[in-house]
Amino acid sequence: MLRSPDGAGYEPWPAIQLEDWLREFYFDAPIDLGSSGVQVFSMAELCELIGLDPRELQAVVLDDSPSLGSAELREAMAMRWGNGDPRRVMATHGSSEALFLAVRALVKPGDEVVVVEPCYQQLRSIAESAGARITSWSLRFEQGFVPDVDEGCALIRRGTRLLVLNFPHNPTGATVTPGQLDALVEAAERVGAYLLWDTAFAELIYEAGPLPDPVLAYERALSIGTLSKAYGLPGLRVGWCVAAPSILDRLVRLRDYVTLNLSPLIERIAIQAVRQAERLVEPRLAQARRNRSRVAEWAEAHRDLVEWVAPRGGVCGFPRLPSVPDVRQFCRRLAERDGVLLVPGDCFGHPRHVRLGFGRATQDVERGLVSIGERLQPATAVATGS
Repeated sequence: MLRSPDGAGYEPWPAIQLEDWLREFYFDAPIDLGSSGVQVFSMAELCELIGLDPRELQAVVLDDSPSLGSAELREAMAMRWGNGDPRRVMATHGSSEALFLAVRALVKPGDEVVVVEPCYQQLRSIAESAGARITSWSLRFEQGFVPDVDEGCALIRRGTRLLVLNFPHNPTGATVTPGQLDALVEAAERVGAYLLWDTAFAELIYEAGPLPDPVLAYERALSIGTLSKAYGLPGLRVGWCVAAPSILDRLVRLRDYVTLNLSPLIERIAIQAVRQAERLVEPRLAQARRNRSRVAEWAEAHRDLVEWVAPRGGVCGFPRLPSVPDVRQFCRRLAERDGVLLVPGDCFGHPRHVRLGFGRATQDVERGLVSIGERLQPATAVATGS
């Protein structure tokens, strides 16, 4: 049971440790090696890349938009991420709103929800707030974070209401093969469970093509995504949910209590961004490949201090710092004294790890790695008493 900070009673909305950490350091640390997204585009860069004339925005009428999103935006999203049918698409305030609406609309007290761990806290805490029972499918560092799909399938049983999957995975960068994904979908289908598929990193993949989206094959699947991670537009706050119209009907009724709709101004920008999405993701994926190689070289040079599992997707990894006695304090000093943002692993339930992001400008990644390496030396000396 969740409890309030003083331990006195039920607390349905516990603090999200990652958001607390980012609130404290994200906006002040000039070098970002903690985030899980690519380098952010400026408005000028965006307009040039996708051919958006800023004068088009002057014609936008600042009225309300339809509850599921404008027809033009839903059609663009359906063509890129769905089956072409805009009736199966809902435009949302980032994937965070899509996640909240999906889980709260589908999960009730006592339901079982299977979640991959470690995880982005909202993937489990929203279900907990609904009174669900959480079953964890653990990715283990000792196994190189390679998913044991047989174990995952075995956790999906009669009574499982929802299976939550995010591959490539945040924060480890682990993923599955198309055949393994098929096995997980089949396990969910056998028991009639809903499947929530988080596509935040879907196009940030290094050794294979993107995985097929389960929403195209399974009627009880929901696919959520965002322009924040792979497309470098977190400030646009645009996401989506692709699902059967009957499922979207349940989501939109909950939305009536919170955000109602998107801004038509944001929708106008998003329509063009979605239509030209390749122009956004391709340069950032190329940069991420280069940065990933630099992190691997750095980790090898510091192999006595850093235990690194190369991520197969996404733009973050989850290294272990075995010689650092207090990883959170280490990250705090790094932010305050060196201006380098890392996220301590206790934000994901793994206090010996850090989330290390490498999606930002290459020069910043290289500068940040130098600072981390320099800080690791005295941290290790303190730990060993030398």
